[in-house]
Amino acid sequence: MSDLSLKPVEWIGSSLNDLKDFPDEVQQVVGYALYIAQCGDKHPAAKPLKGFKGAGVVEVVEDFDGDTYRAVYTIKFANVVYVLHSFQKKSKQGIATPKQDMDLIEARLKRAKEHYSEHYNKK
Repeated sequence: MSDLSLKPVEWIGSSLNDLKDFPDEVQQVVGYALYIAQCGDKHPAAKPLKGFKGAGVVEVVEDFDGDTYRAVYTIKFANVVYVLHSFQKKSKQGIATPKQDMDLIEARLKRAKEHYSEHYNKK
């Protein structure tokens, strides 16, 4: 796929600034996963986020130096990739995404839908 046909990336809330706080190695993995999503494909580390059936919400989980980092984006929209949340998982209990983060992702997904309707949805 040529660069001319890449889907744009839109960052919702603080997701870009939060990603910039990740270690460089993690930023590279997430950046490449987003590039592959822009091309219309899926990075091997990208998995559907549980709790968002049919919403095309995907997370990239990367472990680095004993910490776990996650970036969540949606591929629901045909013309754009929305990054919804980037965070370091703090909880050491289980692998589930904390409720606070799930609520934030849900709110940002709603904002992404509104943004898409206003800026990309051709009527």
